[in-house]
Amino acid sequence: MTDLDAPSPLDSAVATRRGDDGTTGLLFGGERIAKDDLRTEAYGTIDEAVAALGLARAEVGRMDGGTELAVGDLGAIMLEIQRDLFVAAAELATQPAAWDRQVGGVSRVTASMVARLDSLLHATEASIVMPSEFVVPGETVVSAAIELARTIVRRAERRAVTLGADGLIPGPHLLPYLNRLADLLWVLARAAEQAEARTAPPSRPDRRRAAVTRSTP
Repeated sequence: MTDLDAPSPLDSAVATRRGDDGTTGLLFGGERIAKDDLRTEAYGTIDEAVAALGLARAEVGRMDGGTELAVGDLGAIMLEIQRDLFVAAAELATQPAAWDRQVGGVSRVTASMVARLDSLLHATEASIVMPSEFVVPGETVVSAAIELARTIVRRAERRAVTLGADGLIPGPHLLPYLNRLADLLWVLARAAEQAEARTAPPSRPDRRRAAVTRSTP
């Protein structure tokens, strides 16, 4: 390649070019790791879940019947979860030598974050008609997007379990948080459907859907 063929440098606030060799940095500095490192895969999967929840939140305003659930505004709940997931990703993106620099609720998942999910889960379950078997996602746009986020969170959980087996998760609350969040998202998807007086079809075609009425906050 001649100088004429070489790409010209461009000023960018995003592209540092340091990752052109397939490596990436972790929080608080230290040695760079490969972009296909299991830690990168884990926090990158959480990033996917944040994006999927963003898709769901962007569609909330189009719901037929409003966004207010018995447990609060659905859009606000998802935004809070998105912000919490940044904390989970930060915990995974910190090298072991810097674990003592993590801050609860900022770069490490806390017990109170898990407790908040538990509270939301129980309250949401109590406010909806719970299906008696597996259901097929896709009844509404919002619920389908939430289900997509749920499956991505489950993948992040699987990656995190592997990291934990290697001693690469610093705190005790990240795995319970991801597990509880996936449960909550499934229930929120059902709540989103029922807020529009819809219900997901059962996984078996010989089963009838449960009748629901439009929920009110």
